[in-house]
Amino acid sequence: MEQFWKDKSLKQLTFDQWESLCDGCALCCLHKLEDEDTGEIYYTQVGCQLLDIDTCACKNYSNRTAQIPSCLQLTIDKTMMNMLPKTCAYRLLFEGKELPDWHHLVCGDKNRVHEEKISCRGKAIDEDMVDMDEIEDYVIYLLN
Repeated sequence: MEQFWKDKSLKQLTFDQWESLCDGCALCCLHKLEDEDTGEIYYTQVGCQLLDIDTCACKNYSNRTAQIPSCLQLTIDKTMMNMLPKTCAYRLLFEGKELPDWHHLVCGDKNRVHEEKISCRGKAIDEDMVDMDEIEDYVIYLLN
């Protein structure tokens, strides 16, 4: 198995290589709250309306930013990388770290992220089940 992420910087990756780094955890698809005073980011268990909470996949990935204007197109930017979970391959590589053993590019098993309970599978709830005015009631952890 080619280990392109060891030989190239994030900026040097092809589109397909970049996309393949995603481990499928879907944690980035959970609504986040930012403390205005401290800048701390808190993840909620509330999934974006496009998140299929059973598969941890976007229901309309190729058109997500058009359908959900607040959906971020991931770029190599420190602020954006800091909003990603500490287990995220993009963030790990940005920080000069290795991919974890459970990452599908390392172990060859895309289901391993779920088996290791890294993903939001079984933890996320659909956005339409939540009063978004009370989203702070659904905070699950501090990101940084």
